[in-house]
Amino acid sequence: METIIANMRQSVDEAEIRRAADILKNGGLVAFPTETVYGLGGNALDAGASAKIYEAKGRPSDNPLIVHICDMQALDPIVREIPEAARRLADAFWPGPLTMIFKKTDLVPSATTGGLDTVAVRFPSHPVAQALIKAAGGYIAAPSANTSGRPSPTRAEHVIEDLSGKVEMIIDGGEVGIGLESSIIDLTEETPVILRPGFINKEMFSGVIGEVKTDAALLTNDPSVHPKAPGMKYRHYAPKAELTVVEGPQEDVCACICRMAKEAQEKGEKVGIIAAAETAAFYPQELVHVIGTRAHEETIAHNLYAVLRDFDECDTTKIFSEAFDTPSMGNAIMNRLMKAAGQRRIRAGRE
Repeated sequence: METIIANMRQSVDEAEIRRAADILKNGGLVAFPTETVYGLGGNALDAGASAKIYEAKGRPSDNPLIVHICDMQALDPIVREIPEAARRLADAFWPGPLTMIFKKTDLVPSATTGGLDTVAVRFPSHPVAQALIKAAGGYIAAPSANTSGRPSPTRAEHVIEDLSGKVEMIIDGGEVGIGLESSIIDLTEETPVILRPGFINKEMFSGVIGEVKTDAALLTNDPSVHPKAPGMKYRHYAPKAELTVVEGPQEDVCACICRMAKEAQEKGEKVGIIAAAETAAFYPQELVHVIGTRAHEETIAHNLYAVLRDFDECDTTKIFSEAFDTPSMGNAIMNRLMKAAGQRRIRAGRE
């Protein structure tokens, strides 16, 4: 299959949007930018299109997809009820990086929801995404536009690398804004449950709807405890290299990473180091990739997946990363980083 690349870095191209919408209406796949990461879109109401998404990504078919909409009225046909908490959250955060889980109607095929009786719904803010959803009929199922298990794509080049020849079109909207997937909250429980951390954190949720809980699977390293959220059930975000996260006091973390990096190099490994701008000078400069600054934690979130993919391009075999427990997005950043590391972590510090 020849993949069409449509350039919309500067503005929405209405002609190409119509072309992409026709592909979706005919059961094909289109990758497109959102404010979080690039999505791989298919008609959410077409079981065959959902099956194609799973096939293109190499994604297990019991891993539910997120349905993307472009207005609140689109909720009514696909969900059984809209709780008051959902309306308040929509007023606060839609359009934006928020996914809410509802009980689904029969209009949404089980192929889209991974066999569950619930549906995950998001209203993205990116103008290209909104234009495409509207033109395609209002419902696009879209996980991240990458090969399953790899770091999520934040630039069209990442999508092309993973999916060229597997999908009909890739819309190049330039680099995304946030760089981490949306926050997911389950509104089918008596007390809403955060299933995936993101830009919208627990304090922000609580400020709008009061008490919220966090999914137990986010708080444990027990592999037998599986999360309920789309995109969180299996290992994700992983670079090709073995990644280890080092936690502890800053001075001890730097010393530990330098020691492990040297030992790995002596064994013939090609080593990389992920560090914040504030500590990058403490490491061998030929090894370090600066991910962002702790003073502006959104830069760390924005660059995480791109840095992991950069190491892949360099054929790195061992990566050592600082931990990033920053105040607002730290939970989301560390969730993705630890999944990329397969939960491999070391505590540096003096006993």
